[in-house]
Amino acid sequence: MDKISVRKVAAVIVMARELSRAEGELRALIDRMDEEEQAALVAVMWIGRGAFEPEEWADAYATAYAEASTPTADYLIGTPHLADNLEAGLEALGFDAQDEEDAVM
Repeated sequence: MDKISVRKVAAVIVMARELSRAEGELRALIDRMDEEEQAALVAVMWIGRGAFEPEEWADAYATAYAEASTPTADYLIGTPHLADNLEAGLEALGFDAQDEEDAVM
């Protein structure tokens, strides 16, 4: 997972958990990411919800990058259980999401 930092994903998780209050911040954070980071964020979410297995990281990333057709912030904010899926994705990829979330807060 070299396209986005775990800490950046954790920041998205924290904001997504407080979406009613932090949607503007979350949207701005995602919009400031480059295309590679946005695709990686989507790939982590897909892995977390089971659309791809952790060992399919390269395929998930390539698919997210190639199929990006709507603004990433709109897509992710409209995804049910975004924070949970991102956290599950990080954990499936071998990262401790809670430690990173605590560092962000």
